[in-house]
Amino acid sequence: MSPSLPDGVERRSFDGRERLATRGEPVYGEPQDDDGWRPWDAGRSKLGAMLELGLDLGLDGGERVLYLGAAAGTTVSHVADFAGPTYAVEFAPRPARDLLDVAASRENLFPLLKDARKPETYAHVVESGLDCIVQDVATRGQGTVALRNNRFLAPDGRLLAAIKARSEDVLSDPADVFPDVLADLRTEYEILDTQRLDRYHDDHLAVVATPK
Repeated sequence: MSPSLPDGVERRSFDGRERLATRGEPVYGEPQDDDGWRPWDAGRSKLGAMLELGLDLGLDGGERVLYLGAAAGTTVSHVADFAGPTYAVEFAPRPARDLLDVAASRENLFPLLKDARKPETYAHVVESGLDCIVQDVATRGQGTVALRNNRFLAPDGRLLAAIKARSEDVLSDPADVFPDVLADLRTEYEILDTQRLDRYHDDHLAVVATPK
């Protein structure tokens, strides 16, 4: 039996096909039905792919979230549709400008033009005891990023990370890369589940973890 979806995420029919959906303003050209729901494209969202693949993410809806690697806001817009306060960290100025537009229609979404590798630069803004960290950063040292941001998580909070093998080592087989990242994470996290996302995203590993 697949885990239940968080409140605020449903399966809705678009073009005759059942798809994940959240209710909110469209962001990346996706359609919107008469009730305000828009499809959540798993091919453009690692977190959406995790839900489609049936991972138990421990999300009920209404969570306080720190999103690392928000880019232009594709996935974090869906998160903000069903979550509580959502802090969105993005390092690159160009996508951060798009993220500001996404936040304009979402009062609970707080964009931060910051480097996820340096959480001390936004620790004065982001509250502690958060329910969830979603991580999707294309940088070497993805395990280190998760460890440095662990300070914001509640003891029973969840880390939901999409580890990109090619960002760690572009030449090595991903199967050889992922164990090293998981070893880093295990110094401070208990790994609850992992699953390859290749059906939707090549060379990515989904990780569900909680602080030790």
